[in-house]
Amino acid sequence: MSKIAVVYWSGTGNTKAMADAVAEGVNASGGEATLLTAAEFDPALLDSFGAVAFGCPSMGSEELEESEFAPMFEGCVPKLSGRKIALFGSYGWGDGEWMRTWEENCRGAGAVLACEPVICNEAPDDDALAACQALGKALV
Repeated sequence: MSKIAVVYWSGTGNTKAMADAVAEGVNASGGEATLLTAAEFDPALLDSFGAVAFGCPSMGSEELEESEFAPMFEGCVPKLSGRKIALFGSYGWGDGEWMRTWEENCRGAGAVLACEPVICNEAPDDDALAACQALGKALV
C-alpha cells in the first residue's frame, strides 16, 4: 500500500477542504493518506511516505504562507529531488502566480510532479474537489 502524506496550511478552510478531497482520492485508489498540517509535518518525515501532496493558499503578494508553511516547505526542498509530489491551493485574488512560481521551484529542486497543480478561487466547487481527488489518485 502506498503511504501518501497530504500536508497543508489553511487559514479559512478552503485549502483544508481541498486536502480532504486529495486524501479521499488517495484512499479511493488503495493508498493510505495521512493528513498533516504544516505545523505537524517535519521534513524528516519525508522518507516515511511514498509521495507527498503539499497544499497552501496564496498569501500576501502571491506567496506561500510565511509563518508555518514556507519554513516547513523550505526544509523539504533539499529532499525533493526524485520525489513524487503534487501541489494544490486556493487563492482570493491574482491569477495563480504563486502556484506557477511554486511549481517551477519544485521542478528546479528535482521533484517529480505527479500531475498538474490544482488551484481554485476562494472555496473549492465540485469541479475543484473532483480535481483534488484526481490529484490524490495520481499520487498512488
